[in-house]
Amino acid sequence: MSTMPGRLFRLLSLLQSRREWSGHELAERLGVTERTVRRDVERLRALDYPVTGTTGAAGGYRLGSGTTLPPLLLDDDEAIAVALGLVSAGTGGLAGIADSSMSALAKLTQVLPARLRPQLAAMGSAEAIPRSGIPQVDPDALATLARCCRNHEVVAFDYVNRQDVSSRRRVEPHQLLTVSWHWYLLAFDPAREDWRFFRVDRIADVSPALHRFVPRTLPAGDAASYLVESFTSAPYRHRVRLTVQLPADEVSASIHWFNPGRVAPAGDSACVVEFAVETPSLLLQLVAGIVALGADFTVDEASAETAALIADVGRRLQSFTPR
Repeated sequence: MSTMPGRLFRLLSLLQSRREWSGHELAERLGVTERTVRRDVERLRALDYPVTGTTGAAGGYRLGSGTTLPPLLLDDDEAIAVALGLVSAGTGGLAGIADSSMSALAKLTQVLPARLRPQLAAMGSAEAIPRSGIPQVDPDALATLARCCRNHEVVAFDYVNRQDVSSRRRVEPHQLLTVSWHWYLLAFDPAREDWRFFRVDRIADVSPALHRFVPRTLPAGDAASYLVESFTSAPYRHRVRLTVQLPADEVSASIHWFNPGRVAPAGDSACVVEFAVETPSLLLQLVAGIVALGADFTVDEASAETAALIADVGRRLQSFTPR
């Protein structure tokens, strides 16, 4: 027979898996008597899990919504954030996570207080569809990296860079970030005596080194700002700098959801935007995003290849005639 703490977790999992169970069904699943089930239900109630019971032939137990959250120690905003994360998890590049995220969302919404249900009512039927072309990330590797970031624990892994060169890295992980539906690990690499970003989908064979470290301070700003600076200063093949006749805040709000380009004010009503990318197709998408803002802009700096590419696409668009 299972121990009491383990049996409580199993009972809670069963109650979350469907709307209602009879005492007899629960007793059979847990391998205990119905009297033990009743005692375990009382223990869950003492832990603030809102288990309700009904009598009669059709009676049973169900996990309902309470006035407070069960002891996950989440406040309202955190609970909503978790639910939103579960909805988007299937499109965030995590391999095989869509079904699990939807199952977890169903369990979460089942026990949320009634006051939060209107905000999440449409999410229970959401279907996660993976984004085409987004590299898949190993969930176990991501979880290990997150744990090492939290615990300030050195981690080792195999890494394949943009030039398809593989190496074994041993780093001090600082933070995980997402941008353009890609996961990145910000870490300090002692072997190179510098900070580095690693694409998590290029990481394999993650192994905690069981060695703690004292967290270092970033050279400037926060991790997100450091990622933007890293992107724009890295030696990517295609680079462009534009002056856009819109305020910097307005441009930043329009482009940062798909690429962390550098945006700097150039007066109250203009800004300078810099993009650095590896592929011409992505560069064209970024420039097209600026064009779509509807403001005047000039191309201040670009390599000959990049300038020719933008000009060629511009000529083709000018000759476009709707049918």
